[in-house]
Amino acid sequence: MSLMRNFLACLFFFTLSSVASAQFRVEVSGVGLTQVPIAVSGFRGEESVSQKISAIVLADLERSGQFRKVETDGVVLDESVRPSTSGWRQKGADALLNGSVQRLADGRYDVRFRLWDMVRGTDGQDLGGQTFIASSSELRLVAHRIADYAYEKLTGDRGFFTTRLAYVTKVGQTYNLWVSDVDGENAQSALSSSEPIISPAWSPNGLQLAYVSFESRKPVIFVHDVATGKRRLLANFKGSNSAPAWAPDGKTLAVTLTRDGGSQLYALDVATGEAKRLAQSPSIDTEPTYTADGRSIYFVSDRGGAPQIYKMPSTGGSAERVTFSGSYNISPALSADGRWLAYISRVSGAFKLHVMELSNSSVSAVTETAADESPSFAPNSKMLIYATQTQGREALMTSTIDGKVKARLAGQGGDIREPDWGPLQK
Repeated sequence: MSLMRNFLACLFFFTLSSVASAQFRVEVSGVGLTQVPIAVSGFRGEESVSQKISAIVLADLERSGQFRKVETDGVVLDESVRPSTSGWRQKGADALLNGSVQRLADGRYDVRFRLWDMVRGTDGQDLGGQTFIASSSELRLVAHRIADYAYEKLTGDRGFFTTRLAYVTKVGQTYNLWVSDVDGENAQSALSSSEPIISPAWSPNGLQLAYVSFESRKPVIFVHDVATGKRRLLANFKGSNSAPAWAPDGKTLAVTLTRDGGSQLYALDVATGEAKRLAQSPSIDTEPTYTADGRSIYFVSDRGGAPQIYKMPSTGGSAERVTFSGSYNISPALSADGRWLAYISRVSGAFKLHVMELSNSSVSAVTETAADESPSFAPNSKMLIYATQTQGREALMTSTIDGKVKARLAGQGGDIREPDWGPLQK
């Protein structure tokens, strides 16, 4: 297991097993304490298209941990049909989503849906719907948008299924940085290299990725425009340049540099590349991450004798220790709402994902696996993605904060690493 993004990230090696495909197999397990039982009927006409929209919508909702599938027994309903409230209530459905897909003369598709609350009123309540005109390649995106709509209407929180993931794979001697849909599908290679690529980090606007490449035979930091593929070398100082983390305003990256001896934290101006040292420490300081308001940075340091997570002002200054449970805590990730800190803790030789509620410092273990790494929060702060080993394979996992509902996003060939969850689209 590579710990490149953890406390030892400043060193110079990285290992991944080969992976044959960037496509994912999603397996959802666990039961949440409160889940909305929802039925998603087959969409009329979707059997003639390559993407089964109803299945994608249902998979999104189930993976969130907020919804439980109610069997439809193959029923196909379009959006014009008012469903039988009593019939669906007997099946146990509190909500129903139905719709249709129709191919237009120009080759595009007309996709429509409607969402129903089957609990309110004697005849249920129409929660509205939408219409999309989309090409064949856009049908997955349409399905994710439908899931976003249902999620927001039924939970009150904004959906996140149209967000994107970044992650790294290796095939033979080729490393790939991928950008995919939130379920791991529709993956596009942003960069292919014969040298390792690590630590991808989304910019706050979701238009750029910062990452570390070893193509110069040492770690250097690039900023990569996702839409155009253009990239810029931002940090190539003497020694190691690693662990980039964006400030909320997108103008600064917190990074770890060894240019002045030892691994220390710097603020890197994205426009000019100018680096400002944030602290003077004889210890190893690395893996910075900003709070949502940009005022503080959480990071890993061994200044207490072993790796622990600390917090300091983002302009630099004295640091206070945050983690006290366990002797080895690394890889901090903060939720956008400021409520949670996720990190990896070494427990009896196993690396396990933990979550701390920052208001009271209470800590809970999220996983039962033993080789977790690289946690990243969903932009609505309700879920996490991380890399791990399960059933002898490398995989990405998503989990609810309480760990009760998990989904395994497993590649067909094996090893997948370094996930980072992109922001909500503006």
